[in-house]
Amino acid sequence: MKRMRFALVAAGAATALALAGCAGGGDSGGEAEETPTAAPTFEAGTTMAELSDAGKITIGTKFDQPLFGLVGPSGEPEGFDVEIGKIIASELGISEDNIEWVETVSANREPFIQNGQVDIVIATYTINDKRKEVVSFAGPYYMAGQSILVLADNDDIESEDDLVGQPVCSVTGSTPAAKLAEIGADPVLTDTYSNCLEPLRSGQVVAVSTDNVILAGLAAQNEGEFKVVGKPFTEEPYGIGLALEDTEFRMWINDVLEKAEEDGRYEEAWNETAGTVLPFVDPPAVDRYEN
Repeated sequence: MKRMRFALVAAGAATALALAGCAGGGDSGGEAEETPTAAPTFEAGTTMAELSDAGKITIGTKFDQPLFGLVGPSGEPEGFDVEIGKIIASELGISEDNIEWVETVSANREPFIQNGQVDIVIATYTINDKRKEVVSFAGPYYMAGQSILVLADNDDIESEDDLVGQPVCSVTGSTPAAKLAEIGADPVLTDTYSNCLEPLRSGQVVAVSTDNVILAGLAAQNEGEFKVVGKPFTEEPYGIGLALEDTEFRMWINDVLEKAEEDGRYEEAWNETAGTVLPFVDPPAVDRYEN
C-alpha cells in the first residue's frame, strides 16, 4: 500500500508575542512589557530534546477510523488519537503545522517504529506483552473492548458465541483477529476495517469484529446500515507506541497524559471527537512498567 503523508495545517495562534515598549519617564509610566512563553527545555541527548530542537514530529495514525483517526473532507486527519498527538506535540513546543501524519495500519505499526519511519504511533493500538517485546508503550490512555458489528436487520448474532464457525472480518496483525481465531470463528482478514464493510454488505462475512469504539464509529458513519451487538468480550488498553527501551521518552509521555487529564485537555479532546457518539469515561491509570 502506498503510504500517504499529511502535514496538518491549522490556523494557530502566533507563538511570538509583541512586546509593548515603555514610554516616557517619571510619573508618566507605560504599559508593562509582556514576556513571551518560554520554550520547553529538555536534557540534552533525550528524544524530547531532539524533537523539540528540530521543531517537528512524525506521528503514525489510522486514516480510516471514524472518531479516532480519519482523513476528513479537508484532507487532514482528525479524531481522538489525532488530538492526543497534538497534545504531545504541544508539550514539546511543536506547532500543529509541524506534525507530519503518516498513515499507519495495524500490520505496520511495529515496523514503522522499529525502522524510525515515525517517532510515535497513536492508532487504536492495544498494549500487549508480545508487542512490548519489540516496541515500548506509554499509557494506556483509553480502555476499549472487542465487540461485533452486523447488518442492522441481523437478529441472529448476539454475542461472540454466535461467531463460532462463522466467517468474520477483521484486520491483519490485530489483537481482535487473534481473538476470533481463539474463540473458533473463521477470520477473514484485510488491511483496514473500512474494507470489511463491503464483505459484510454482500454476505461474504456475517460480522465485523474489533474494538467497540471503532465499530461505533463505522456504524455512525453509515447510519442505518449496521449495528453493534453484544457486550465487549475483551479489554483493549490503547497505548502510544515508541522505540523499545526509550524509557525517558515513555515516562515523559506518561507525564503528559496525566497532565492533560488533570487540566481538562483530555476530556476536551474526547468531547470534540469520539464524544460526539460515545460517553466520556475517565482514562485508565498509566502503566509505568519496567522493561
